[in-house]
Amino acid sequence: MNYIIPIITLVVGLVLGFIIGVFYLRRQLTKMQSDPDMLAKMAKQMGYNLNNKQMQRAQQMMKNKKFK
Repeated sequence: MNYIIPIITLVVGLVLGFIIGVFYLRRQLTKMQSDPDMLAKMAKQMGYNLNNKQMQRAQQMMKNKKFK
C-alpha cells in the first residue's frame, strides 16, 4: 500500500499535466492566429526574421490549420 498510492498519484499527475499542457498549447496557437506580433515574436525566438510576405503566408497557414 505504501508503494501503490505514490505510483497512482504520479500517473494521475502526469496524465492531468499532459491534458492541461495540450489545452494551453491549443489556446496559445489559436491566439497566435489573430495576433501577428505574437507570431513574429515566436519566429524571432526560433531565430527567423520574417518579412511582411512571409508573415502573411505564416498567418494564412495558421488560419487554415484547425487546432480544435
